[in-house]
Amino acid sequence: MDAQDLRARQAPLKEKYKDAPESAVVTLKARGTLDDSGIACKVDTGRALVEAGLHPATGGPGTQACSGDMLLEALVACAGVTLKAVATALEFNLRGGAVSAEGDLDFRGTLGVAKDAPVGFRSIRLRFELDTDEPPERIATLTKLTERYCVVYQTLANPLPMALTIETGQG
Repeated sequence: MDAQDLRARQAPLKEKYKDAPESAVVTLKARGTLDDSGIACKVDTGRALVEAGLHPATGGPGTQACSGDMLLEALVACAGVTLKAVATALEFNLRGGAVSAEGDLDFRGTLGVAKDAPVGFRSIRLRFELDTDEPPERIATLTKLTERYCVVYQTLANPLPMALTIETGQG
């Protein structure tokens, strides 16, 4: 795909998003499962090999994971592993469960259609479904510590300064 092809694919989307702004908002989803063995979270990517590409809402083919998909998958994986580690350390009776994340992405900002639209997610919702008979107080402790120690959650909730470097191999 060259620049002309990309512009041609994006032009009707940009017009649609200008005319109907809510059509630019897409909810992306990721899901992972927990089991009672080991400290792990199996994330269902829907693909055997994750290849990043443009989302169909920005002219992509729809066969690749967009960065939003991958961010939610990373959140689910990190939250699941963190929850399992905390549960193990607390001797929390966790027989299994699931972790899911949903995020509303406004593609108007991504395509430069609206200057006020975010480039990225409007909101993200993280959910745990736990198979446990632990009392609510212990579940609250597990939740609080999982939130505290989940690297991806903390990075999203408390953005940090970032540095960008580009190297080109030119003198």
